[in-house]
Amino acid sequence: MELIQKHCTECGAELTVKELSGEGEVPFCPVCGQYRFPMYNVAVSMIVINKEDGRILLIQQYGRKQNILVAGYVNRGEALEHAVKREIMEELGLTVTELKFNRTRFYEPSNTLMCNFTAWTDCAENLHPNGEIDSFHWFTPEEAVKEIKPESLASAFLCAYLDEE
Repeated sequence: MELIQKHCTECGAELTVKELSGEGEVPFCPVCGQYRFPMYNVAVSMIVINKEDGRILLIQQYGRKQNILVAGYVNRGEALEHAVKREIMEELGLTVTELKFNRTRFYEPSNTLMCNFTAWTDCAENLHPNGEIDSFHWFTPEEAVKEIKPESLASAFLCAYLDEE
């Protein structure tokens, strides 16, 4: 077993791997004498759809020119559904009127469990992006597939969603 988390979050000691009954091999801190289950971030990713015409919102941010889905981290103790609504309101000024969970996928580069949702809004003309959004555009589903960053997690989520529709 390769350890992703290499040090104890309590004391900083180097973790080892130890068998735990019913769990298999688990990271173990020999100093604290405690098992340390893997820790990771949780984020939400949203396919934002204009309820009136079915168009999909793609954004560009942080100086990057690729179109992606709206996404954000989940706060400690926050429900995923609340995080979706909060992120869309904070980043775009839009209110979510309907919400559907799609799927999850682990994103290794940032040690993050990405939880994807579809979020419908009926006030697309009231979009007011904050400073995190460089640009945005509404696309038909067909256009969105062509315009989203290729071979990205965002693309995988969007294509999976559209394949199910």
